[in-house]
Amino acid sequence: MTVGTTHASVITIENKKFTESTAGFCDIVDLTGKLKDCIQKTNIHTGTVTLFVTGSTAALTTIEHEPGLIQDLKEIVERLVPSDRCYHHDDRWGDDNGFSHLRAALFGPSLAIPIRNGAPGLGTWQQVILLDFDNRPRTREIIVQLIGEKE
Repeated sequence: MTVGTTHASVITIENKKFTESTAGFCDIVDLTGKLKDCIQKTNIHTGTVTLFVTGSTAALTTIEHEPGLIQDLKEIVERLVPSDRCYHHDDRWGDDNGFSHLRAALFGPSLAIPIRNGAPGLGTWQQVILLDFDNRPRTREIIVQLIGEKE
């Protein structure tokens, strides 16, 4: 809203969700298209969209989604939190995915992105990605909350 105007803004809050099937093992999925669809269906012109992936072995971030960077990201994640060692979580639960939880904790489960002119305020080479670190295929739920002014 512009300072000094006399019109009142109506703020809308909409909640949506979608699922994404993954292969696990540091699978990286571009969610940008689905995010754009969510924003367009709400007609929110200006505001904020928050994405949240449920589960403790997946994460969200942004990156230039191109094969070289995807491979670089997978390699750096493996160096930071190796999948071939034993973690205390593995001793307690026996599911051998302690590395998955640690990797997800480093990235985090959510992103907040501005909505400008009815589109996500991303850079030219910036895409929203889902990272699934678990040691098996999964179906991930992504919750999307949109807050803002409609056109």
